[in-house]
Amino acid sequence: MPDIESLLSEKRVFEASREFRKNAHWGRKQVAALRKEGEKNPVRFWEKMAREHVDWFSKWKKGLDWKPPQAKWFVGAKTNVSYNCLDRHLTGSNAHRRNKAAIIWEGEPGDTRVITYAELHREVCKFANVLKGLGVKKGDRVALYMPMVPELAIAMLACTRIGAPHSIVFGGFSAEALRDRVEDAGAEVVVTADGGYRRGEPFALKPAVDDAVSGKSPVRHVVVVKRTGEGATMRKGRDLWWHELMEGASAKCPPAKLDAEHPLFILYTSGTTGKPKGILHTTGGYLTHVTTTAKAIFDLKEEDTYWCTADIGWITGHSYVVYGILANGATSLMYEGVPTHPGPDRWWDIIERWGVTIFYTAPTAIRTFIRLGDEHPKAHDLSSLRLLGSVGEPINPEAWMWYHRVIGGKRCPIVDTWWQTETGGIMITPLPGAVNTKPGSATLPFPGVHAAILSEEGDTVKPPDGGFLAVTHPWPGMLRGIWGDKKRFRETYWSKWKNSTHRGKDRGGVYFPGDGAHKDKGGYFWIMGRVDDVMNISGHRIGTMEVESALVSHKDVAEAAVVGRPDEITGTAIVAFVTPKGGKQAGTALTKALRDHVAKEIGPIAKPKDIRFTEALPKTRSGKIMRRLLRDIAAGKETVGDTTTLEDYSVVARLRGDEE
Repeated sequence: MPDIESLLSEKRVFEASREFRKNAHWGRKQVAALRKEGEKNPVRFWEKMAREHVDWFSKWKKGLDWKPPQAKWFVGAKTNVSYNCLDRHLTGSNAHRRNKAAIIWEGEPGDTRVITYAELHREVCKFANVLKGLGVKKGDRVALYMPMVPELAIAMLACTRIGAPHSIVFGGFSAEALRDRVEDAGAEVVVTADGGYRRGEPFALKPAVDDAVSGKSPVRHVVVVKRTGEGATMRKGRDLWWHELMEGASAKCPPAKLDAEHPLFILYTSGTTGKPKGILHTTGGYLTHVTTTAKAIFDLKEEDTYWCTADIGWITGHSYVVYGILANGATSLMYEGVPTHPGPDRWWDIIERWGVTIFYTAPTAIRTFIRLGDEHPKAHDLSSLRLLGSVGEPINPEAWMWYHRVIGGKRCPIVDTWWQTETGGIMITPLPGAVNTKPGSATLPFPGVHAAILSEEGDTVKPPDGGFLAVTHPWPGMLRGIWGDKKRFRETYWSKWKNSTHRGKDRGGVYFPGDGAHKDKGGYFWIMGRVDDVMNISGHRIGTMEVESALVSHKDVAEAAVVGRPDEITGTAIVAFVTPKGGKQAGTALTKALRDHVAKEIGPIAKPKDIRFTEALPKTRSGKIMRRLLRDIAAGKETVGDTTTLEDYSVVARLRGDEE
């Protein structure tokens, strides 16, 4: 029996239009040649990408130094991320970008700002000098705990300009979560705001910072952006207003010439238990990876207005709101608030008003809009769109089809991307001018990325059976460690096959991302979700994602999340939490219809034992379903672990039946 069984089958295939293929940066012939080169010699491939897409102060002596699991890319080279995102767009052949919009920002209340590359460069230099004035030196860590405002991008780029690694903490985290991350990173400066806006109301951030840095804290200074004007308690000597510091700051700050392996940022990612992992990324390899992938995958053109809906507090925001997009000289749109305020058409209104051409969002958001109804996007002119993207989790085929039909007007290619905080940049993805797409498949590894499906023993799994996704060769955007914990780094990511050999090769240097996957007979990758979410049903290992996809393909279902709970007979019972489409009557008839539908789509083994209907699922503020909470609810357990990023606590109460 395969390690993970693949039960769904998808035969629909889509090709980009002739016009899109003709004008794409990377066409079929070029991609075929690049794949061949990347397969044969991935180091040489990435060196070529580094020369083409990154400006260097000095070149490398060696492309890769690999002593598993420690990698060094572009050894001896020097560069600067801020320089690549800003300075190189202001002079020479790129001087036309000086007055081009770098960031278009819209606040939730409707206020807007357009910041050109020249203006952004000036603001970044000024804040870099502010940080220097506060005693921040190369190598010192700076924590950023902010709403989605331009000052967050400015602070990031200022840190990179002087070589101070930043650690961004999502503004939805609690004071305790912030304290853990600040103390672990040893940050001496925190940049925050008085607050931000969410669902039409201001929310405070400064009080959480005050709690987080009370007592024994490494923090010497807190810089505060005035966003809401709601008032913030300022402690004399420690707390300083952003606007006051910027008034007297010089707009001249030369970029530091940093080693390719100089730490760029630490980004904490939560495990199911234990303290958060501080994922460390460095300068040259990460910049090469995100700049190359952004240009090729999103087919970035000079005239594009690109919008990724992710919060900058997550890796998607780091890589594909700020660094990868600005390094290409493109225009990046940022939006502060929720997608449904003041109405369910806010996102579509933004796309229409700003003429967005490239739109990158999460499957969870797509399914939410399916539930809200087609009439909202159809009320807006979305004809400016030419490319769509999906990120964050596997997208089920029916959500893909809705995205293609309703948002893309059947004309926009969809790039369904697989990657992680740890990988730094996109790893498996369609290239829109060269790769045909299948709903629900991330298709093929990016050229230069070596991915495989392996068994528990480290052997290659034959299609269409499922197994464990693996990356079998280093890549430049890869994590360089877990901050302050070498042992955890090795055990978490590099120990899955450390005692296995495959065709005589030591598997100790193979990266395990924690996802199950399978390939179809055409070689396309299908991500089946976290192996933590694989259920053992009567001896069959079934991924939750496939059962969810089957449920959502039913005409009356808007959204579904599936978990397993202990069962005396089958080992694990499938429990489905289902949000019906508006007006559909939840009850015995729909329960039977859905169980029968799953049996037809996948097989009787995958029929949910229990279906619970709900108006909403518990999600983080970034839109991810908190399946850990659903597992607790299904098993009748008390909720454990960090719930500070939960969007709506009342959802959990309703699911438990705690509310009347």
